[in-house]
This record gives sequence, structure tokens and C-alpha cells, in this order.
Amino acid sequence: MATIVVFLVAAAVLSRGHPRLAQMLAMTSLACIAMLTAQLRLPVVTENNSLTGGGSETEITAHVTTEGEVLPASRGGLRQTIRVETEDAVPAGLRLYVFTTAKAIDSAAIERPPYGAKAQTISELSGTAEADAHSQSRYKTISGTIIKGDLAQKAVEDGAISFPAFHYGDRIKFFAKLRLPHNYHNPGAFDFRSYMQGRSLAASASVRADRIERLPGFAGTKFELWRTRVHRSIIAMIHKLWPPEQAALVDAMVIGDDAFIDRDTRADFQRSGTYHILVVSGMNVSILAFVTFWLLRRLRAGDVAASCITMLLAVLYAILTDVGAPVWRSVLMMAVYLGARLLYRDRSMLNAIGAAALVLILLDSQTLLGASFQLTFLCVLVIAAAGVPILERTSGPYRTGLRHLDSVEYDPSLPAKVAQFRLELRMVLVRITRLGGKISAWVVLETLGLAFGAYDLIVISALMQVSLALPMAYYFHRATSFGLPANLLVVPLTELLMPAAVAAVSLGYISTFLARIPAVMTRLALAGITGTVHGLGGLRAADLRVATPEPWVILATSLSLAAAMLLARKRWWWTTCGMIALTASGLWIGWGPAHPHVRSGVLEVTSMDVGEGDSSLIVTPDGHTLLIDAGGPTGGPHLSEFDVGENVVSPYLWSRGLKRLDVVALTHAHSDHMGGMNSVLKSFRPKELWLSVIPPSDDLAKLLAEARSLGIRVEQHFAGDEFPFGGTQIRVLAPDRDWHSFKPGNNDSLVLQIRYGQTTALMEGDAEAVSEARMTTLHPAASLLKVGHHGSKTSAAPDFLAAVNPQYAVISVGANNPFGLPKLDVLERLGSRKVLTYRTDLDGAVTFLLDGRTVTPALTDFK
Repeated sequence: MATIVVFLVAAAVLSRGHPRLAQMLAMTSLACIAMLTAQLRLPVVTENNSLTGGGSETEITAHVTTEGEVLPASRGGLRQTIRVETEDAVPAGLRLYVFTTAKAIDSAAIERPPYGAKAQTISELSGTAEADAHSQSRYKTISGTIIKGDLAQKAVEDGAISFPAFHYGDRIKFFAKLRLPHNYHNPGAFDFRSYMQGRSLAASASVRADRIERLPGFAGTKFELWRTRVHRSIIAMIHKLWPPEQAALVDAMVIGDDAFIDRDTRADFQRSGTYHILVVSGMNVSILAFVTFWLLRRLRAGDVAASCITMLLAVLYAILTDVGAPVWRSVLMMAVYLGARLLYRDRSMLNAIGAAALVLILLDSQTLLGASFQLTFLCVLVIAAAGVPILERTSGPYRTGLRHLDSVEYDPSLPAKVAQFRLELRMVLVRITRLGGKISAWVVLETLGLAFGAYDLIVISALMQVSLALPMAYYFHRATSFGLPANLLVVPLTELLMPAAVAAVSLGYISTFLARIPAVMTRLALAGITGTVHGLGGLRAADLRVATPEPWVILATSLSLAAAMLLARKRWWWTTCGMIALTASGLWIGWGPAHPHVRSGVLEVTSMDVGEGDSSLIVTPDGHTLLIDAGGPTGGPHLSEFDVGENVVSPYLWSRGLKRLDVVALTHAHSDHMGGMNSVLKSFRPKELWLSVIPPSDDLAKLLAEARSLGIRVEQHFAGDEFPFGGTQIRVLAPDRDWHSFKPGNNDSLVLQIRYGQTTALMEGDAEAVSEARMTTLHPAASLLKVGHHGSKTSAAPDFLAAVNPQYAVISVGANNPFGLPKLDVLERLGSRKVLTYRTDLDGAVTFLLDGRTVTPALTDFK
């Protein structure tokens, strides 16, 4: 009602001849509309008794709302991630991970030999050369059937291995334990709960495929069913036209499905500053729209027809990709631009951006808070406000001067310097024509046009790199040092790839023979893109991670960006000053000195919330840093796609202003302590890696190889070692130097006693009773104890606690973990000794300050 009143008042004021006041009132009414839409979009929180996390299995009846690709899973199985909506009285969205193991796949599921290869069992291959090849890991085994490793992915995609894939509208029933969204309670942690809520997902679950019962009927809309079928058909066509590795890239770049992209490829695109190429974004829409409009105009279509067809195809493309806001933002902006063009109005990019942004904010005011919107909006805004004016004053006049070069009458309408340029160019072309003919003159003109185009691309790419430095550092903690050369090579190739791939897929439905030429062009473009990305992204210098910018840096960079855009149309002196300020701010963010948030004169011990794993940060009185463990999934890194090191541990360290670590210590080679270590080593490049025994372990061997490749010195420590570190004294209590381990075990744990003055912290890792019994004789007294093995009953034995006699204790444990940790016995032992105990599942990240005399616990603020 208030919005209507304000809007009517604005109209009345405008009719009275007060336009400025009317504009202010109109903007006020728009703000009221935005608040109204925000209120209407607020999620309705209702009680749903069927959604309980960490309890017993719940029977769920639901239907599929979003289908996913069937992909190979760990240990030879298959997996599919889908979204379903429950059919309870109070519907709720769930993310469901459907899987099957190698043992669960019947050998009869191999309906035909994959791609001409004879399917044989292990027994049939016994003693043959192929069996020897299998022993060398060249084959994958699924329920006794051997499939060549290089064909396994293709076999899955082509249906050679059966899997009860679930599609949109399917009704299903299953039993599963539901996992409610849980945030890691550390500063800088990703707000996973809001992420799930924004996607209307209330919980997640995992269930084996053979435990899902299909129900009769269909639940959904015919339109979405048509869209998903077309989407699935296009992906099938892509994998028919290109080999698996290239098809995965075409999937991501053209249709927006990145399910087949592996983690290393994704990381290379991120490091090289070309990740926007890998995902469907506004650039993809712009390229396709430009090519469509250009072709239609060449085919003599009128402006109205060309604009309408271009818009129709853009909307259709946005619907098929189903990527969401980034593509629709681009479609909206393009609609504003083409509409202005049809109405013969000035085609102002700034007006188009403003109109599109205003509509988006009115529809969903939360858009402003999204990184995707901010990056897209800032990118186009900088191009329009600074890039275009600079080009109009440098290459623009000369590019205009290349038009109608034969028309002398056109010269007087141009600036004097451009007219002089045309005159001199004609003289040069006359000489060239006499020497090499008209073809040579044409080549010179085309080369000159390409040179101007290359200049424009360099200017815009450089401007983008420095302009996006702040949001890239704030949201993704990356400084893309090779973004400029990478984009100079990749963007033109993408402009070739997009129309060629779309043409190949379209022609593929008519004839695969006709699709060959655009398919080959796509392959060549992909080869250039991947070669550039892997070449530059694989360089060590490209992987530059940065800490969260300080508030004053954010303010200074924002002001320099605003100044650069405002001064772009002023005199050259002011424009140059604005560009220098903007460049300096971007360089400061990427290569400026670190300002870690540490307390001098105290020993700080922080136990982070990493779920069911373990990770602690030690900061010494003089500022040296030691990270002990880096979390990870229980049971092995192959059981989870979530990288705790990248997504949990590193954000906390960046929020503390840390760019580098002095030392990283690995207590033992279990995945819940080691799983995130690889990412931490790459991001923070410590000088040393400490560990104890090195048992046989492929994962540990890979980690040590990665450390050595990064130039990190690997040091082993055993009981009896003692050395100073950053103003503290470290004593190693376990394991013994003669300790032998034939596989990674808890008693391999490197136990460190860190002393500062009269206060001591004992970091126990996962040491159990055997190791604790040995340490009891080594005077393990400590003011603070990091309890071993997440509070399991195998640790914190009574004799050991008596020897340590801690004042405080902290237990690193995951919320609602399936192991029932920490055990009540351990808590009672600690309570009987009046030890004040903290838990990361309840308290989040906990910091203890040891000043040499006393220990002070400090709960860390978190989202």
C-alpha cells in the first residue's frame, strides 16, 4: 500500500512540473517494491518432522526435480546426484546421492562389449597378457568383468554398463538417514546452510541404487519434462561427436553441464584466470547472439526480424542450459540493447546495464549480495564506463577511418589526424598494389584491422584483470597473474568454438557427415584453449592465493575503481592517473605484503571446526605459524568430492590474513587428518613438512611427492627430539624412533609438546592407549590438551590424564557424527579431574592464549 501511495504521489508531482522531485519519489517507490519482493521471497520456515539429521533411517516418498549425469564412482561403482522433492504434507527439497558399488553391479549388466572390445572375466584372462595388463592397473573391474580403463568412461556414457538412472518426474521411495545442512563454525567459512536454503534444499542423503523403489506415475510439468529430455539429447549428441575429454569441455562451455570436468582441469582454468570460459555465462550468450544477428543481417533479414529471432534463440538457449541468473542477466541486458536499437535510441551500454540491474534487483534484492552478480555487473560496468571511452579515444577513430577508404569525400567529416591517416594509408596501398597487386593491399588492410582488434582485446583484458582483482581476492582468494595473456589467446578461440559447436550439434541431428566440418573446427579451438590453459595454469607462478583483503584495502580499491571510471572521459592526464591508481590497487592486492592477524607475545592454539577430522593452527609469540593436520573425509579421500583443505581450512587461514605458513605437521596418514593437506601445501607453500613414521600408503606417497615438487623440506621427528620454534620450545613425545607401522595407524601420531614460559600445550593427534602408555613416563604435563582420537574411548586413558593434568582440553569432533564421539566415558574422565573441556561441534573454532603464566580460552566469532 505504501508503494502505491508513493508512486501516485510521484506521478502527481511530475504532472505539476517538478521532474527531479518526481524522480526521487519514483526511486523511493522502486525501493519499496524491492523490499516487498524480498519479503515475499523469504523462505517459509515450517516444521517437518520427517527431516531429522543424524538419527535413524526415514522412509521417504519423493519425485525427481533435477536429474544428474551417471558417472563412475570410487572403487569401481557408479553414482548419480539428483534433487528430489518429498511428497509429505510439508514438501521439502533433498539432494540425493545415489550410488552402487562394484559388488552390487551384476555381471549381466554388461549388455554388449564396449565399443567392439570383448568382455571377459578375470578367470578367462588368467595367465594372459591382458591379465598382466590388468595387474598394471590398465583395466577397471566391475563385478568380475574387466573393461579397459580408457573406455570405461565412454562405456558408462553409452549405456554399456547399466545403472537405474533417475530422470525428471520419476516417483521413488527409499529409506535413508538425512543430513541437515551444517556450517563449519570458523571465521571465513562458507555459509553452506544459506547455500542449501537458496536452492530450496532442506537436507541431503545417500542411498544405494538397489534400495530405491520406483513408484508408478509422473510428478512434474510437461514443459520441464520436454526441457530435460532435450538437454539430455544434446549432451548425448555432444558425446557422439567428440571424444570423452573434449566432449566434457563442450558440455561445460556450450550446454552448461560440468559433471564430466575433473578437479585438475577445473583448477587449471581457475589458476589461469579463464574459468569464465569453462562455464556458461553472459559471454556465451553474447557470442551466440552476435553470430546469429550477423548471419541474419547477411541473409537480408530486417532489423525487427533479426532482433526478434536473436532474442528468441537467446531465451531458448537460456532455458536449455538452465544455468540460472548469469545467463538470464545477459539475456535481459541484450533485450534492452536490441530494444533501444529498434526504437532508434542511443544504444548506451550504461543505460542497458542500469536497466537490467534495476529489474533484477526489483525481482530479487538478494541478487546484490551474490558474487556472480557482482562480478558480471562490475565486468560490464567497467567496460562501458572506462574501456569503451578509452578505445573511442585511441583505436576507435582510426578503425572508423578504415571504412570507405576509397571515398575521398568522407575525409572532411573526420578529425584531422584521422583524415591524415587515411591519406597516408592510401599512398601506401597504391605502392603495395603496384608491387604485389590488389590481394597484397587487401592483406595489409585486413592485417591492420586485426591489429586494431588485438589492441582492443589487450586493453579490455588488462582492464578486467585489475578491475576484478578485489572481488576475486575477496570471494575466491586468487590473483590471476596470467589472466591477461591467457584471455588474449583463449577468448578469440572461444568466439570460434561457440558457433562451431552449436552448428555441429545442430547438424548432427540431420547428418553426422554434415557435422564433421564444424566438429573439426571445434576440436582445433579446444586444442588451443586446453593447451593455453594447461600450459599457463600448470605454472607454479599462476597459482597465487591471497588472504582476505583488509577493510582499508577494500575501500581504497573501490575508490580507485570509481575514480578510473569517472576520469576515463576526462583529459588524458586525469585518465592516466585513474588507470595508474586502479593498476596499483590490483597489484597491491595480489603482491602486497601480508598483514596477519596475530597476537604478539602469546602462544596461540586454535582448534578449527573441520567436521569429523582434525586441524589446529599454532601461532608462536614472535609470529611463526605451524598448522597441525588439515582435516579430510573419514574413510579415504575417494569417498568425498568436498576438499576440506580448500573449502574449510584455507578460508580460515586467509581470514587471519595469512598468505604463507612456516611449517605444516602431519600427525599420521589417515584421511581425516591428511585429506586437505594437498590443497594447503599448494596454497600456503610452507617451508617445512613435519611427520613421523612413513608407512606404506599411496596417498601419503603422493603427498610427499607433491611437497618435494613444491620445494618443501620434509623432516621426520620422533620421541626425544627437542628444538626451539618461534620463541617456544617443542618436544616430541611420540612415536618412538624404533616404531614400525605396516599401514597407517593412530599410534603413528606425531605428538608435540609446545612450551612457552610456564604454560604448555600438548597436541596428541589420534594417539591411543599404546602410545599414551609410553608417553606417561616422559613427563607429558600440559596446561592445554588436544584430546586424542576425537574423544574416542581408545584415548585419554586415566593414567595418561593424571600424568598430563591439564587445566583445559579441546576435542575436535564432527556434529552428529555416526561414531557417537566424543564418548561419555572420556567426558566423565575429564570432568572428574575438573578439566574445562571445549568441543568444535558445539563451540566451533576455539582459540587458547598461553601468555607464559596462564591459559585463556576465547571462542572465535563465526557466521
